[in-house]
Amino acid sequence: MKVAIAQINSSHTVAENLTKVQDYARRSAESGADVVVFPEATMTAFGSDLAAAAQEHGEHWKTELQWLAAETEITVIVGEFAPAEDGKVRNILAVYTPSGERLDYAKMHLYDAFGFTESETVSAGQDVVVVNIAGVNVGLSLCYDIRFPKLYAELSRQGADVCVVSASWAGGEGKVEQWETLARARALDSNTLVVAVDQADPAASGISVTPGAPTGVGHSLVSDPFGHVLHSFGEDEQLRVIELDLDVVRRAEKSIPVLENAKLGY
Repeated sequence: MKVAIAQINSSHTVAENLTKVQDYARRSAESGADVVVFPEATMTAFGSDLAAAAQEHGEHWKTELQWLAAETEITVIVGEFAPAEDGKVRNILAVYTPSGERLDYAKMHLYDAFGFTESETVSAGQDVVVVNIAGVNVGLSLCYDIRFPKLYAELSRQGADVCVVSASWAGGEGKVEQWETLARARALDSNTLVVAVDQADPAASGISVTPGAPTGVGHSLVSDPFGHVLHSFGEDEQLRVIELDLDVVRRAEKSIPVLENAKLGY
């Protein structure tokens, strides 16, 4: 399975972000990728009016991405927002397939930490989601979800060999180290390959962002189920196509069967 990791920065302008997604998806398809993964909040950066963006641009955004996936014959995984009740939004990781199908996961664990309160503007999802892409079962998650190992264990139990976590990881002291450590730990917890895709660091990219909003630190990575970092990124915008070896998942299941050995279903 060939995965393109699109470590980008979103702006507050949906049209600009859509153009960037189209460019990166086409380049990924030209490189032979089966799927391209974008960060959380690709539609519009945190710190913008999420509800207005979802309401005004949501349908056009979805239509364009459905056309994009069909045109490029590549699956597109992308962070977006959808209207919810009480003026809030759902924080979505959407999957657009070449056949025109659209699947999505609504963020379960909201980022009410480090002085930010995502629950003020976002409604939490409830469902664990695993999708099949190019014959591989892929579990979906978003950002703060990575701090909750039971979710990744459940994704694995539901058949995932690969877990994607798309993020707009907030900066701060020790945050890069936490991001990298958590991605490796979740791979170890779940006997899966973890593909962790973050927004680039806006300071490195020269993108204007809202102070205090979680807008990315870069350092996307791929960890195998033994906790080895197979690929790692720097801070700036970058596109890289990576071939995943699924045999390592079978080897990990035999060597360290943590889910089989777990007590009380945890």
